[in-house]
Amino acid sequence: MMNHTLKNHLCKLPTGTIITGKWHRKAYKMIKLLGNGANGVVYLAESQKGLVAIKLSDNNTTILSEVNVLKRFSKVQGAALGPSLLDVDDWLDPSTNRLTPFYVMEYIKGEEFFSFIKKRGKEWMIILILQLLSALDKLHKEGWVFGDLKPENLLVAGMPPTIRLLDVGGTTLQGRAIKEFTEFYDRGYWGLGSRKADPAYDLFAVAMMMIHVCYPTQFTKKENARQQLLSMIEADATLRKYRKALMKAIDGTYKQAIEMKRDLVAAIHHSDLPPKEKHVPPQTIPSSRSRKKRRKAKKRRGGVIETAFIAAILLFVYVLYLYGQVL
Repeated sequence: MMNHTLKNHLCKLPTGTIITGKWHRKAYKMIKLLGNGANGVVYLAESQKGLVAIKLSDNNTTILSEVNVLKRFSKVQGAALGPSLLDVDDWLDPSTNRLTPFYVMEYIKGEEFFSFIKKRGKEWMIILILQLLSALDKLHKEGWVFGDLKPENLLVAGMPPTIRLLDVGGTTLQGRAIKEFTEFYDRGYWGLGSRKADPAYDLFAVAMMMIHVCYPTQFTKKENARQQLLSMIEADATLRKYRKALMKAIDGTYKQAIEMKRDLVAAIHHSDLPPKEKHVPPQTIPSSRSRKKRRKAKKRRGGVIETAFIAAILLFVYVLYLYGQVL
């Protein structure tokens, strides 16, 4: 936890303030405050190589922990789990005459998770969630849990749009107590699990984000929290399609993120299947000519349905491929 007085000071650095690392001598010009939390403040800054994000804190342990997480992220092949780590140093603040540790990371320019979906439609929710589950699966296999998983810590960036994880301050080694959490996305708050770091903790938060997309006004828990969430899922047409996966995440059934991803993909596939035609028995025996006409019409109709079904499946696979979600 940061010293309150120092945090207020760091939150009010004037635009144009130059921070120069004591050891590496790299200079960063402060542009604006991006955010602040219990363990530090983050600024958008200008460097010799372009725009960067810089986090300052008086807590050396916090800085070292987050730097280690970012280093581990960078070793995960084929996944942009978080921002790239660019520099780690100390700044001798002339106004306080004390060293303030900081690290510099890639500045990811993008759009907030909720804002992106609101502009483009709920159908984008599942595409981004599938991407998120792939990223979480890789993170979990490295032995970490993201912890404070919420829309504010996700950014949609690039083309094609790709989900990126931000603010690794809550990232916790599996088996330990969650370091940071936000009540609405925390299974402990809902009385549906502990705050021990395991993959299921993150997957509960994923389910809550999906629910929150469909119920934008944040709500509080009632006496029977599980029944409350189940009722909300069943009352919404979008969530109802993913009821099985959502409830397994809420109940903590999943051991791996890939399991939830598979169930969501299966739900999409099931919802794309054409409805079965009802068989109506003939009232009279048709003539051979009318039987031939009916067979031809049925064949044409079956061909149209089959073509449409194949096209839908191909489109679905193409979308998954395009957004890095090949089955």
